[in-house]
Amino acid sequence: MNYNTWRHRTVEVEPSLRIAYIDCPSKNKRSQRGVILLIHGFPQTSYQFRHVIDPLAEAGYRVLAPDYRGAGASSKPAIGFTKSIIARDLVRLLDALEIHEPVHVVGHDIGGMVAFAMAAKHPSRVASVNWGECPLPGTSAYIEDRTTHSVQQFHFIFHSVPDLPLALVAGRERIYLSHFFQKIAYNTAAITNEDLDHYVRCYEQPGAMRCAFELYRAFEQDAKECEEWISAYGKLSIPALCLTGARSRHLDHAAKMFAEVHQKDTYEVVAVPESGHYIAEENPEGFVRETLRFIEKTTVGPK
Repeated sequence: MNYNTWRHRTVEVEPSLRIAYIDCPSKNKRSQRGVILLIHGFPQTSYQFRHVIDPLAEAGYRVLAPDYRGAGASSKPAIGFTKSIIARDLVRLLDALEIHEPVHVVGHDIGGMVAFAMAAKHPSRVASVNWGECPLPGTSAYIEDRTTHSVQQFHFIFHSVPDLPLALVAGRERIYLSHFFQKIAYNTAAITNEDLDHYVRCYEQPGAMRCAFELYRAFEQDAKECEEWISAYGKLSIPALCLTGARSRHLDHAAKMFAEVHQKDTYEVVAVPESGHYIAEENPEGFVRETLRFIEKTTVGPK
């Protein structure tokens, strides 16, 4: 892992909104195979991909891992937390880096919702989309997580309450973030104390938890946008992979959820063994293996 040696940069994608990102060029001199865009989830940042960036770069890909708006080293704006707006941020990041060819988008958790929005709203910029470990707003899985599974997914409602969550969590970020890692990781050694320290520092920043909660407050608008998009334009036809943990609760609804928003025979569902929710950290080898297999299946290029 070369977390401190990758290029850590920022780009202003709109006035006063800076997006921080990791940029790792291809490490295969014989093969330049395109760009992979990794989009993190909550309660994480681009740091969650620390184990997989180098292996993906060694396979010949340029790898970008941004902190979406409100997270990590990116700006903490007051508004703009629908997943379509965050997807637009990332398209502007690609524009700023003069990356105009379609990229391979990989999103986890909240990042999975952003990845779907990017594939739906900006299909010319997406070569393939790999997303999972989230109930996409606008699908039956999302409705069930707000109702049938509301205790397990309590934070969907809690984060949507104005003001109170921030007041209760402030100063207790370590306790709160630890809850999620302890509850839905299968490989309990994957998130070390040092890793937790990193995430806690990120979410202790002024505005960080507020922005995290805003991501969830936007879910109902995200659902409305998804439903309207599918109704107007139909299901997505871009090659898609649902990457889920074999020990994750999200595996149960993955196939049905994808069938609701992706055209038949354009997607596959893969369960990564020995992993719960945090696949890139719990089983990075499996994450890299399945990500590369899927990308290489959907593209034509040198082996």
